[in-house]
Amino acid sequence: MTPTAVAGLILLIGIIALISSSVPIAIAIGVPTVIAAIAVMAPDVAAMSIAQRMFTGVNSFSLLAIPFFILAGVLMNSGGIAARLIDAAKVLVGRMPASMAQTNIVANAMFGAVSGAAVAAASAIGTIMQPRMEKEGYSKSYAAAVNIASAPSGMLIPPSNTFIVYSLVSSTSIAALFMAGVGPGLLWVVACLVVALIMFRKENVRREVEHPGLKLTLVTLWRAVPSLFMIFLVIGGIILGWFTATESSAIAVVYCLVLGFIYRNLKVKDLPKILVTATETTSVVMLLVAVSSGLSWVMAFARIPTLITDLLLGITDSKTGILIIIMVILLIVGTFMDPTPAILIFVPIFLPIVTDLGVDPVHFGAMVVMNLSVGVITPPVGNVLFVGSKVAGLRIEPVVAKLWPFMIGIILTLFVVVFVPQISLWLPTVAGLV
Repeated sequence: MTPTAVAGLILLIGIIALISSSVPIAIAIGVPTVIAAIAVMAPDVAAMSIAQRMFTGVNSFSLLAIPFFILAGVLMNSGGIAARLIDAAKVLVGRMPASMAQTNIVANAMFGAVSGAAVAAASAIGTIMQPRMEKEGYSKSYAAAVNIASAPSGMLIPPSNTFIVYSLVSSTSIAALFMAGVGPGLLWVVACLVVALIMFRKENVRREVEHPGLKLTLVTLWRAVPSLFMIFLVIGGIILGWFTATESSAIAVVYCLVLGFIYRNLKVKDLPKILVTATETTSVVMLLVAVSSGLSWVMAFARIPTLITDLLLGITDSKTGILIIIMVILLIVGTFMDPTPAILIFVPIFLPIVTDLGVDPVHFGAMVVMNLSVGVITPPVGNVLFVGSKVAGLRIEPVVAKLWPFMIGIILTLFVVVFVPQISLWLPTVAGLV
């Protein structure tokens, strides 16, 4: 058996077996990586090389944006921003059928857009909206499904930590990727709005929320402006060249800190807990980046990407066929692996294939991030699914029963994004980023 085959089998069997055994994902990736490296080179060389690659993987100025954006998200979650965004969403869609469900979806999009964190959105918005929706007569499982399905839209609408990770492995402009995520993110929101409206007919809703007058509408929107302004501050500053993505993340932290104190929902005594929470999340992400960098190097050394490329091209040389195969593989991968390690592992394999077929790397980034975002709401390891179910006080089974129509709508939207490149590329092109 060739070294490539040996390394490939060790990685495939090892990672699947460890993940299936509920071993933490970083360990599930790291242990097979070391064993595979030892199988194709001397043990001392393998240990030294992997250690160097792990350090190099996290030694990146661009990656500094991740801990700052994570901290900004935690500050938003504690600073009273969620309630103001929900009120703004309510006056925007309050006259629509299923207005409470639509409010949840739009609020999640807004919160995700300013925080970039799907789990934080599901927790912050769900905690407020779940009891409100139940009071209006919505079933607990439907309310939870609406919240869970719409939370990942913030992973696409900038700023997005997932796009920063993709930028790291693809050498693609972060600003271009941020702009490319707007179209797919809005389509995700529209898909959720449509499905929620269709499913609403089966809900025994006693009454809808009262419609606010013009004065209350303007006041409510005005109260949400400072929170939403962060989107324009961060993204506008990057596009206009005022600061880099990393610098914008630091500015976002300062802005959220000041806003939290102004809203009086944030106190100095809360800061240690907030910093610890952000540090814990950052540590997990950075460890994943480190071990995945080692894995990518081992695969490249063993020429596994070349083997996979030859295998795919042996199945079909059709651009459409290969894109469908890649998207299906990533949908499956996303059900048991978080987006960050999945991007670090699979993008170096698939990106050379699709670029040879004429696919723009920025467009491919939007495809990959949207695809893997589906995984965070699907069992068995979807973290947003578990957080949203916990917020609703439900097991995941009744939630999934209401969630699958949303999944179908989102996946159909994904393939629209895959085969209509301008959805992703129009804004970056207009902004002169691609």
